[in-house]
Amino acid sequence: MAEKKIKAPSVDVLNLTGEKAGTLKLNADVFAIEPHQQSMYDAIKVYQANMRQATSKTKKRDEVSGGGKKPWRQKGTGRARAGSTRSPLWVGGGIVFGPTGDQNYKLSQNKSEHRLALRSALSVKLANKQLIVVDEFKFEAMKTKEATKALSAIKAEGKTLVVVPELELNTYASVRNLKKVILVDQTNVSVYDLLNSDAVVMAKPVVKYLEEVLQ
Repeated sequence: MAEKKIKAPSVDVLNLTGEKAGTLKLNADVFAIEPHQQSMYDAIKVYQANMRQATSKTKKRDEVSGGGKKPWRQKGTGRARAGSTRSPLWVGGGIVFGPTGDQNYKLSQNKSEHRLALRSALSVKLANKQLIVVDEFKFEAMKTKEATKALSAIKAEGKTLVVVPELELNTYASVRNLKKVILVDQTNVSVYDLLNSDAVVMAKPVVKYLEEVLQ
């Protein structure tokens, strides 16, 4: 699949007070390719399918209650023959070809296409100026107020995806009550979360990690 490249971009690295802490040059092969729409579509479709729970189930003829007695005699009534109220033809009877509870909705995407989808999603976020790089994203205490203050300082508004090198208890506890914030570690970045967010906040080490694994 041909990928059009542009000049390697640079982004400002901020601290959690919103001040510039440096500049980081990004790998154009990861953050500046021509987005591949089909691979992103496939990645989202796979993600949503694999999140689907196959819990829906209907009762078949042999599972509904009642129906042990023949509703009326075979002949002489003028009505159609009926052997059981469990018949799918009857209200309250069994369901034909309904979900059984063991459906399998799982889909998969090959690794090269998935990497292309991730690179495309990252490139979209950078092009739309929705990527915010911070030197680190961690807190010394479990305080939602501090997390809110930090996100406001770096101007992460709306649905926000925060990607950190590893999940730490204080950081996780500080953002878990923020309804519009999703916190993931660098090994669990999904195309769906990237494209479904208004802002993507990445710690500087995460950028280096993604550049290594997605090239």
